[in-house]
Parts: sequence; structure tokens; C-alpha cells
Amino acid sequence: MKRMSTITLAVVLSTAYGVPSVAHADCLDEAAVYFDLDPVLLHAIARHESNMRADAVNRNRNGSFDIGLMQINSVWLPTLQEKGITAESLRNPCVNGYVGAWILRSNVERFGQTWKAVGAYNASSSDKQLKYANSVYSIWTRLRNRAFEQRASEQ
Repeated sequence: MKRMSTITLAVVLSTAYGVPSVAHADCLDEAAVYFDLDPVLLHAIARHESNMRADAVNRNRNGSFDIGLMQINSVWLPTLQEKGITAESLRNPCVNGYVGAWILRSNVERFGQTWKAVGAYNASSSDKQLKYANSVYSIWTRLRNRAFEQRASEQ
């Protein structure tokens, strides 16, 4: 998939320099720009997935688990490990944000700039994709409106 070497670079830099977890919002913005995604959308997904918690871990009924800020599912680990990204490195919010952005970008390439691409971030079945996309859309709308209001008050 596209730009996996950047994700590997993010792992090396973040791990080597110990990027603090307070920087995760900036990392999401940077990852969104790099992967040509809407930063507000990436924030909305992170808010839905972990409530912006870099230390979030979720065990799923099917035996898989989700890690970190963007709740990267363990099914991705074999692919990520080929590039030097481990489950432990996904605990770094910047690494996790870049991986989440990479996954979303791959969905956009597959489905286009659609809410189906967003839904596919979380699920493979259409009904679950729709439910997920609707939830993210609601968060995205609130975040986008808040950003517009903030810009208006600054002018």
C-alpha cells in the first residue's frame, strides 16, 4: 500500500525521540495532510475510536484487539510488522495516527471520497459500515462547526 515507508519513518522518529502523548492532535493533523485527508475527519475517527486516548486498548468478541488512539485492529499486525511496526509501537500516538491515516487513505483509494470509505475503517459489512459512518459523521459535524465558530471569533 501507498507510503508505507513514511509510516516506518514515523515509527523510528517517534520511538527514538519519545514523542509525548500530548502531541497526538498535531500528529493527526500532520498525518492527515501527508495522506491528503480531512484533518477534522481524522480527529472525528480518533474521537469515536478512543475518545482521543493514546493508551486505549479494546478486546473484541472475535479474539482480535484494537490498539491506541485510532484503535488499530490486531489483524493489521502481520502487514505492519513487515514494515517494522509492532503492537508496542502502536501505543505511540503519532505512530498510531499515521497508521490510522494510512488505513483510511487505502479505503479512500478503494471506495473514493465517500462515507463508505469511512465505514470500512471499522467494519466489512455494509450495515455496520453505515452505523459507524453515521456516528463519525455526527462527530465530524460537531468538530467542523466548532472549528468554524472558533475561526469566526478570532476574526
